[in-house]
Amino acid sequence: MRAEPLDSSRLLLEPLRVDHAEEMADVLAAPELYAFTGGGPPDVDRLRRTYARQVAGRSDDGGQWWLNWVIRRHDTGRAAGYVQATVQSARPVAEIAWVVGVDHQGRGFAQEAAGLVVAWLRAAGIDRVTAHVHPDHAASAAIARRIGLVASDTVEDGEVLWESLPPTP
Repeated sequence: MRAEPLDSSRLLLEPLRVDHAEEMADVLAAPELYAFTGGGPPDVDRLRRTYARQVAGRSDDGGQWWLNWVIRRHDTGRAAGYVQATVQSARPVAEIAWVVGVDHQGRGFAQEAAGLVVAWLRAAGIDRVTAHVHPDHAASAAIARRIGLVASDTVEDGEVLWESLPPTP
């Protein structure tokens, strides 16, 4: 399983490349992006190292596929954030995550991009999708809800587990 380009009327999701690091360092530079996740903005060198591992596409033990996309706006051509999915190779379940840069927030890009990835995963036969969302992050909770996930009672590392409903027969 490999990330493929995904397209909508407003966005192109480009499979991650190491050379995205410089552009993405600017997108991810705002400290407020880390209010709920901790840490801080990565520099270009750190992103290059991270992206070099991620573009391998799977874990060393083969237990996970790593699918990563840069969100690019059609209207400006600029990168706006990223979406990622970690798929368990032993069972059809994917965990997704998304980040949209501060300059691009409030326009529905995260929901649109995450929705594209969920639709692509489902077309690939992966019906169970999960996400972890900080309980105080109302914007991410709203995105999870809009892409068809439901909050569970499970809290892991301080984040609520959101899950897709099982497909109806």
